[in-house]
Amino acid sequence: MTPVHFSFSSAFTLGLMGLAFHRTHLLSALLCLEGMMLSLFIALALWALQFESIVFSTAPMLLLAFSACEASAGLALLVATARTHGTDRLQNLNLLQC
Repeated sequence: MTPVHFSFSSAFTLGLMGLAFHRTHLLSALLCLEGMMLSLFIALALWALQFESIVFSTAPMLLLAFSACEASAGLALLVATARTHGTDRLQNLNLLQC
């Protein structure tokens, strides 16, 4: 494994571990998701550059578009949660009360 592949896979793993173990605030969960998507985008872009094919070059842009949609939906949920509950702590959210 090259150092570049190791750095992107470790960045993805650290984002996944942060998402799994540090679930106190919704904002920290969204930041971990964005870190995972950023590492996937850079790895996919480098993979497309390595193959030098036009077919593979559209995949990073598609992933970036889905990542932007995910970020906007996450921020909308963060604002809605902060307005209704007064905080973004995930422990205060209860689906049975909605």
